[in-house]
Amino acid sequence: MRTKSIFLAAVLLLSGGAARAQQAPWSLTDCISYALEHNLTVQQSAIKVEQQEVELSTAQGRRLPTVNASASENFSFGRGLTADNTYSNSNTTSTSFQLGGSMPIFQGFDINNGIKLSKLNLAAATADLEKARDDIRVAVAQAYVQILYNQELLRVAHEQAEHDAQLLEQVQERLRAGKVSDAEVSAQQATLAQSRQSEIQAEGNLQISLLELTQLLELPSPEGFSIVTPEVGDPSKALLMRPEAIYDEAVAVKPAIEAAKLNVDAAELSIARAKGAYLPSLSLSGGLGTNYYTNSKMSALPFGEQVKNNFSQYVGLSLNIPIFQGFSTRNRVRTAQLSYKGQQIQLESVKKALYKEIQQAYYNAVSAQARYAGSRESAASALQHYELTEEKYKVGKAGVTDYNDARNNWLRAESEHIQARFQCLYQTKLLDFYRGQDLQF
Repeated sequence: MRTKSIFLAAVLLLSGGAARAQQAPWSLTDCISYALEHNLTVQQSAIKVEQQEVELSTAQGRRLPTVNASASENFSFGRGLTADNTYSNSNTTSTSFQLGGSMPIFQGFDINNGIKLSKLNLAAATADLEKARDDIRVAVAQAYVQILYNQELLRVAHEQAEHDAQLLEQVQERLRAGKVSDAEVSAQQATLAQSRQSEIQAEGNLQISLLELTQLLELPSPEGFSIVTPEVGDPSKALLMRPEAIYDEAVAVKPAIEAAKLNVDAAELSIARAKGAYLPSLSLSGGLGTNYYTNSKMSALPFGEQVKNNFSQYVGLSLNIPIFQGFSTRNRVRTAQLSYKGQQIQLESVKKALYKEIQQAYYNAVSAQARYAGSRESAASALQHYELTEEKYKVGKAGVTDYNDARNNWLRAESEHIQARFQCLYQTKLLDFYRGQDLQF
């Protein structure tokens, strides 16, 4: 019974992701939260943070003394030198016990600098983890917007297929009434087939975009997965800050910049740590010991008495002064200095990359707003032309070629309008994200 319960619990645990996908539609916040918890890239970054925590604990432990205990037992057989300077066959045994410890007193600031360096590395790993989370947030938002876009295209394609099916029935009625030829019916049947093909393609594109998002979420399958369609206002009315102003805010909050700054600080500290090898080191040591000895040629005191009589203690100081190390210390210092310069360049590179990203996002948003406004007018005009042409087609004043041209022009304009709408939404929200705000639609 217990085995069965454990098996059922395991099945429920493994099917948790799939069960979640069968629930209500996911909002963008739901998707981002789930991805941050389950995405493997984020988990790998989290493990690196834990590794740096262990490294910090190790560095702090270097301040503590080291204590070791040892015991040995030795047997000797055959000829050996005796006390009267002659050789004879004898068997000897010796037993010894040692307890010793040492503690660093001064190591050229290596321990203190090592602890500081570990703290900086931990902070940098934490910033890298947050950067990985930011990357996942952006990737999830992109995939989410792509689904919204494909859903709208599928809706338009489905409505158009239904409309063409109804129109085919009307043309067939006109054929029975003798008002159109068989060629008109065949042409409308071809139009309906094209509409259904467009619907199938739109359905396939939607399924692919759903798959891409569920893969980001580490869900086992897109089956049953759906998202919330948010109420989206007019994104072209959003006021855009200049990229310079956005960058001034972003450089203070983005984890990529923070990680690069911490790496510069760590590289600078590494120079001081490397220079510490020029300084002397001082260590304190001490210990306790005793031994027990027997010889087959002579009597020996009892074990307990020997252990007591042979008990000894020692305390010592060890001073090590480096004089010449084959230029190894000098070269470590040079390497640390070069690493520091490299990290400074890397920091500037990260800053410039961030500024370029913000510039690109800004001009994409400006372009998207203009494109959205223009596509809205184009789609409305194309729809009006299509509706007029359709009315003419129904009464025989326009041919099927004119109808198909008007229809295709409207579908193309509507598709561009939908794409511009969601692209504008995403780009404007991305600018807010660079300023440290959450990605929300």
